[in-house]
Amino acid sequence: MIRLENVSKTFGENRVLRGLNLHVPRGTSMVIIGGSGTGKSVTLKCVLGLVTPDSGRILVDGRDATEGDRDAFLSRFGMLFQGGALFDSLPVWQNVAFRHLRGALKRPQYEAKALAVEKLRRVGLKPEVADLLPAELSGGMQKRVGLARAIAADPEIIFFDEPTTGLDPIMAGVINELIREIVTEMGATALTITHDMSSVRAIADNVAMLHDGVIQWTGPVSEMDHSGDPYLDQFIHGRAEGPIEAVR
Repeated sequence: MIRLENVSKTFGENRVLRGLNLHVPRGTSMVIIGGSGTGKSVTLKCVLGLVTPDSGRILVDGRDATEGDRDAFLSRFGMLFQGGALFDSLPVWQNVAFRHLRGALKRPQYEAKALAVEKLRRVGLKPEVADLLPAELSGGMQKRVGLARAIAADPEIIFFDEPTTGLDPIMAGVINELIREIVTEMGATALTITHDMSSVRAIADNVAMLHDGVIQWTGPVSEMDHSGDPYLDQFIHGRAEGPIEAVR
């Protein structure tokens, strides 16, 4: 579903991506891991067209991601943002149904609200949450609202940016379980970036280790612990000693 071929991106003198190659099969869950500043978020932004690579090619469903109608292209994606990114002045249901109220999928308000309530139910939130403001919710509830918004338009591809950041271990486990269930139910292709190894083990079919602007290792999550790759081994076990130099 998603293929990056020799993608490079430089910001000033900072070479972030250095010929990155990655293949995300249709209907699978790929998780990209790697240290801070290694280019994980830039990779997502390149796929979405928010950042233009200096070289290389990005294909989505076999078509060049830079060609064709942008609105139609973006309508295929859902996104769960790291910080939730909810509109604080809008009630929860309007956040969830935002595309259906103001975008190309525009529906009457009563239909949009009914859809939002259904998606909130799917992520374990009661109907009365729909009329609250984001500030009235806990961090875990805000994350669930963000997930409901990500799936509201039944996207083919869903991106998850650090989905468990700021959550306690129990709530992180709940969110991981929800993500896995929903992606499987929808048959969606998922691409996640995270530092949280519990998330990796819970939601990944395949894992890609990004280091120094390239994919250092990629393979099934079941092979991750026995990869034999020193970069991956150091990262997943959190070792200070190894080929990855810690920033001090």
